[in-house]
Amino acid sequence: MTSTCTSASAELGESVAATAAVARTWLLVEQPGPWGPKALTSSRLDPAVGRELERLADGTGVRVALVRRPGRHADRHVPAAHRVFLAHTAPGGSWVRTASVADPAELAALDFTALGTGEHGGFGDGYAGPPLALVCTNGRRDRCCAVQGRPLATALAAAEGTGVWEATHLGGHRFSPTMLVLPFGYAYGRVDAPLAKEVLAAAHAGRIALDGCRGRSFWDRPEQAADLAVRALTGEEREGALAVSGTVPDGPDGWTVRVRHTDGRAWDVGVSRAAAQPPRPESCGGALGTPAAFTADRVSAVSGRS
Repeated sequence: MTSTCTSASAELGESVAATAAVARTWLLVEQPGPWGPKALTSSRLDPAVGRELERLADGTGVRVALVRRPGRHADRHVPAAHRVFLAHTAPGGSWVRTASVADPAELAALDFTALGTGEHGGFGDGYAGPPLALVCTNGRRDRCCAVQGRPLATALAAAEGTGVWEATHLGGHRFSPTMLVLPFGYAYGRVDAPLAKEVLAAAHAGRIALDGCRGRSFWDRPEQAADLAVRALTGEEREGALAVSGTVPDGPDGWTVRVRHTDGRAWDVGVSRAAAQPPRPESCGGALGTPAAFTADRVSAVSGRS
C-alpha cells in the first residue's frame, strides 16, 4: 500500500458515496493567509471568535468553514473586510446569501438555530453569482488536501472565475481533492479538473452530476446513500426532484429510507453500515482505521405511490 491516505483509499477501491460532511446550512467566512490544523482557532482569525462560532453552531445543523481566494496566501495579508456566505442546502429550497463584515465577531449575533432550519433572518443579500465551488486545501489538516487540492482550485478558478474558493476541512481527506458545491450542498471526491467542470456545468443547470458524488450534506449518511441510489436507478438529475420523507432503523447497522419524487413516485431503500476493511489511513500520518461505509443494498418501488 502506498504512503498517502488518498492513494491507499483509491487502491482499496473505497467508494466515495455517502461520505459527505453533514450540514444543513454552511457559514463560510473569508480568511486569507495560512490555516492551521483546526483553522477556526489556528489562523489569522481571532481564535476567540473562532471558538465562539464553533460553540454557537454546535448542534444546530450549521457548519462553519473558512474560505480564501486561490493563489498565494501571504501571512501579512489582513483584509479590510471579510466576505461571508450563508448557504442552506434543503432540496428544492436551497439558497445562498452573502455580505461583507469588518469583523467576523459580528457573526456571533446570528441566530444559529434558525439558520439550521433555513431561516436566514435577512442576513446580507441574495447571492446571484455562479454556483460556489469550495475545494479543500487545508494542508495543515492533511497534506493531500494541499498537494492535490490547491492545483485543482487554481486551475478551476482560472477556468470558472469568481465562484471558486479554497476551503478548510470538508471531511474525507482520503478522497482528495474534495469539493463542495453550493447552494445544493453536494460534495465530491477524487475530483480532477474535467470532472469539476462537469459538476459545475450541471449545477448551473440545476442538475446533479453523479460521478464522484459523495452525497448531499443536508442529510445524514444513510439518507445520502439512499438519495444517490435512487438517482442512479432512475437517472434523475434535477436537484430538487427527490427528498427523503422518513428513515426507519433496521437494527443497529441498517435503515430503510423512503425517498420521494416530486411526481409522486416513492422508493424504499435498504441501507447498511459496515466497517471498511482492511484498515487504512483516514488521513496522512494518522493511525489505520476502519471508517464506516454506508451501502444501499436494495431499492424497492413503493406500490400505489403511498
